[in-house]
Amino acid sequence: MPGPVPEPLPDPANDDPFPAECARTHLYAGARCLVRGLPDPAGFAAAPTAVGLALRFSDGVTTAAELLVSDRGDLALAVAAHTTAAGTPTAERLWGVRRTLPAEGGVELVIGRRQDQEPTGPRK
Repeated sequence: MPGPVPEPLPDPANDDPFPAECARTHLYAGARCLVRGLPDPAGFAAAPTAVGLALRFSDGVTTAAELLVSDRGDLALAVAAHTTAAGTPTAERLWGVRRTLPAEGGVELVIGRRQDQEPTGPRK
């Protein structure tokens, strides 16, 4: 049985969100997503700004997301609720972004810890 048909990525030239490709079916601390279509990837990696994204996971599912920048310059990735291709519902999430790196074809976001949950105890 063939897998899901991937949705077409948006066209950022028409004010659509920038396409961002994730290598896995979900996000986690340490995951990486490649943002494409930015007019100045090196400049963006050095000084990111808030942008809308169309986050596409490896299972072909695409969902809305937004890269947020705080007044202090901290980065976060807000990801809309969605359902994986396997049928698993995923609630809206807010992830920290550890860093932005220039990469061939765009800018790589390195995902940090979730920001929308209570700490579970002391870190070891």
